[in-house]
Amino acid sequence: MTDLLPSDTSSSALPQSTPPHVIAPGLAGRLARRAITSPGAQTYDCVTPLTGGVLGSLPQSTVSDVETAYKAARIAQSRWAGLPPERRVVFLRRLHDLVLDQQTELMDLIQLESGKTRVQAFEEVLDVAGVSRHYARKGPSYLATHRRLGALPLLSQSRELRHPKGVVGIVAPWNYPLSMSITDALPALVAGNAVVLRPDNRSALTALRAIELIDRAGLPEGVLQVVLGDGPAVGNAVLERADYVMFTGSTATGRTVAARAGERLVGASLELGGKNPMYVADDADVEAAAECAVRAMFSSAGQLCISIERLILHERVADEFLKVFVPRVKAMKLGADLDWGNDMGSLISAEQLAKVTEHVDDAVAHGATVLAGGKARPDLGPYFYEPTVLDGVQESMQVCRNETFGPVVSVYRVSSDAEAIAMANDTEYGLNASVWTRDTARGRRIGNRIRCGTVNVNEGYAAAWASNGAPMGGMKQSGLGRRHGAEGIQKYTESQNVTVQHGPGFAIPKGISQKTWARAMTAGLKVMKKAGLS
Repeated sequence: MTDLLPSDTSSSALPQSTPPHVIAPGLAGRLARRAITSPGAQTYDCVTPLTGGVLGSLPQSTVSDVETAYKAARIAQSRWAGLPPERRVVFLRRLHDLVLDQQTELMDLIQLESGKTRVQAFEEVLDVAGVSRHYARKGPSYLATHRRLGALPLLSQSRELRHPKGVVGIVAPWNYPLSMSITDALPALVAGNAVVLRPDNRSALTALRAIELIDRAGLPEGVLQVVLGDGPAVGNAVLERADYVMFTGSTATGRTVAARAGERLVGASLELGGKNPMYVADDADVEAAAECAVRAMFSSAGQLCISIERLILHERVADEFLKVFVPRVKAMKLGADLDWGNDMGSLISAEQLAKVTEHVDDAVAHGATVLAGGKARPDLGPYFYEPTVLDGVQESMQVCRNETFGPVVSVYRVSSDAEAIAMANDTEYGLNASVWTRDTARGRRIGNRIRCGTVNVNEGYAAAWASNGAPMGGMKQSGLGRRHGAEGIQKYTESQNVTVQHGPGFAIPKGISQKTWARAMTAGLKVMKKAGLS
């Protein structure tokens, strides 16, 4: 890398004694120039959860700055929307290569801001590259004008067009500093919108660096505006001025966002919380399921909306699975260094550590058994907590139904697929699920009955998430709308029906009575039905 770490070190060669919170002097100031802020603005200290050290300070935007961003975005949007989609996607092809070429620097920033491991930071690089490649290739077809069947064959010629919403307001979360900061903006831009983006302060350095790469990729000036600040003031200001709202966060906040969007009659897409299940059926490959379970439950220290928090085991394989799974969890390597090899990193903050600790302590106090983990690791860093497996979780325990958003999974046993499906669905959430069976047809049948936006058969979350041509999102209290695929870009558009009518159309011909005309139309409808025309 060139400008993140001091020039005499590299991320792969940091001595163990070097605190992993050193970044090049002036980096934060350089990145901050991309955001809309006022002179003399208040600042926010970016702190790495790996050590508690300060990475740098960023100026904070005001509500007035948000208004400035929207004014500039609306001016730029009219020009941007005038380009055909084939020209708008060009920057995505360049961004794909830039992200891959700059991955070392990006992974350093991701780790420093989120506390996750190197391999989990690399997942974000893969995600941005995949989303960029997909919409560069498929975006124009998703937005293309299509012929639709008119009221009268040949005489009524209908076309469905798609127009951009205008300016999309995006409030991004902290847990995926690269991926979640920009991947929702990319299809919105391809659809011809401008975007006002507020990345979370805790992930703002990574987001700003990614936006520098978007600029280098050729996105026109003004189309993507960035503001920095807290959620209650700046985040709300972004969403309250948007022509379309994109929010990722908690279900509680999502309800408020949806209500306010509804009051203004603007659309909203929300990815919210989850209490995601993994079911291991009695014919599952136990070794493969256990290996994947470690990734599915403890990636990013469980701070992943689609992370597995409920492990549902068929009673015939429960003991065998736990004999394989629990030792794997206990053997996980935790660490704070910016290098490959660690299995799990840190939680993001003291607040998140307190929540995880509360859930585990409450479960133990009410009779749950800790099979692995169960305690904080301040020897590794201020917010480290061991990957934890709980058995004997009951309804009265906080961890049973509430999203933990940390490295904690609860074990349950069932006697049949039907019982497993009922348990998987027994939650207010419906974001992601995993099913393990050697019989993929059986896996699909089970998955079809689980009320989740994505279901992975013989995977935890990566297969469905990385399938960029297919929709991803939540059911029930896990959200509204979808990202990825056709829905992930078309939600940022208004569909329009333009129909040209030829011939007499629906006017009653002169000399024909209304009754005779009605009979003729009735006969015509019957003919259309027989001909298979709708």
